[in-house]
Amino acid sequence: MPTYTVHEPPPRKSESVTAPERFVFVRDGFHFWAFLLPPVWLLVRRLWLAFFIYVVITIAVAVGIKFAGLPSYVQSAAAFVIALIIGFEASTIRRWTLTRRRWKTLGFVVAEDAEIAERRFYAGWTEGAAAGAAPAEPAYAKPVRRGAPSASDVIGLFPEPGNPSTGMPR
Repeated sequence: MPTYTVHEPPPRKSESVTAPERFVFVRDGFHFWAFLLPPVWLLVRRLWLAFFIYVVITIAVAVGIKFAGLPSYVQSAAAFVIALIIGFEASTIRRWTLTRRRWKTLGFVVAEDAEIAERRFYAGWTEGAAAGAAPAEPAYAKPVRRGAPSASDVIGLFPEPGNPSTGMPR
């Protein structure tokens, strides 16, 4: 099932709080159109720096292959690999660009499609707002510290033979 990350843009000059309609949901996973037409996909998504990097890398690889005197199928294979990488990393490139533009990541949602992801996110978001709770940072459990291990503690997968606490014979 796909996972979506939710991103909030910085508020406009006339806004004190960002309108929820401007939130962006970025699906994790392989993007077919980014694989099939990487430059078009990057330009349509307005990922200018990523497009520039893509062009520079593509030209550098093509010149390197030509300079090395390799056959033309190597250049085709390199273009295929670059397109495959773009297809797999398209969502990461988009999130990187949003972070560079000072968008905040609000969380993630697991859903079958974007519409269900929006419903789930906004349902949980409005419940938190109705309760008056500010969005909390994720809570992590603190490690338990008991001191130095004793002789009866088992460390690893196999207990020591003859240890009375494990019940294993010598």
